[in-house]
Amino acid sequence: MPAAFHEKWLAYFHALDTVNPYALGIGLFAFFSTMYLGRVVRVVPGSLIAIVVATIVTYWFQLPVDTIGSQFGVISGAIPVPHIYLVDWETFKELLHPALAIALLGGIESLLSAVVADGMIGGRHRPNMELIAQGGANIFSAMFGGIPATGAIARTATNARSGGRTPIAGIIHALFLLLVFLIASPLTAHIPLAALAGILIVVAWNMSEMHAFISIMRSNRYDIAVLLTTFLLTVFFDLIVAIEIGMVLAAFLFMKRMADALQFNSILGEEGDESLFENEAGQLPKGVAAFQINGPLLFRSGPTVL
Repeated sequence: MPAAFHEKWLAYFHALDTVNPYALGIGLFAFFSTMYLGRVVRVVPGSLIAIVVATIVTYWFQLPVDTIGSQFGVISGAIPVPHIYLVDWETFKELLHPALAIALLGGIESLLSAVVADGMIGGRHRPNMELIAQGGANIFSAMFGGIPATGAIARTATNARSGGRTPIAGIIHALFLLLVFLIASPLTAHIPLAALAGILIVVAWNMSEMHAFISIMRSNRYDIAVLLTTFLLTVFFDLIVAIEIGMVLAAFLFMKRMADALQFNSILGEEGDESLFENEAGQLPKGVAAFQINGPLLFRSGPTVL
């Protein structure tokens, strides 16, 4: 599959004649189960029911659909022995730049997922603790052969939509994945990819927060410009690029708003009484005026003052 958004959709349309009806049916079942089953069965998330049922049906009837095992092989449940990797100075210099880039992008994505969760549950995360936990986890996971990981928006949103509201939800999520990895990893090979696709469609729609998108589109033109620029860059280029440019645009917008909020008021009494200008040496010199400044005085306000 191509990486770009529009190229992917062109590939989808060109492959419409190769649609697998079994995979399509499983995907639709997972989609509607995740979307509506949670309103009936509130104890168990609809996405979990969709995965279990779809896996059992696929395995029992030997349906010709792609699964995790057929695409990626059987997942091993063995934990590697921890190992400390030592590198020489030349390797360190070579890896320093990409390591900083990965750390920066990973931090941005983790904080973004935390902000998405705040919007979904009405909470407020602790960014410093988020980054410290991520850094510590990546350091120790490398000892077991792991690769750098970040807070995932998809899993975070799924957790929130399933009722998670506290850090305990994230801890239980991690412990559950560990148990699946240790005990049921051979069974995960039978999960159909179409079921995961149907669930991710619902997750993506919930993450979009269409009501907030429409609300911003009704606001002032500057917010609309930042929103559309970030949105289009995310779709047609890359999420990280969109975040960086969006943050820069938002910073310029903030400075403009602060400059517009700046007010200069001439300090005069009633009917131009200049006695208010008197100081210890008497009245202020001719051609000198006094003003009261209200609001933040930024460098952007310099030309306005002059």
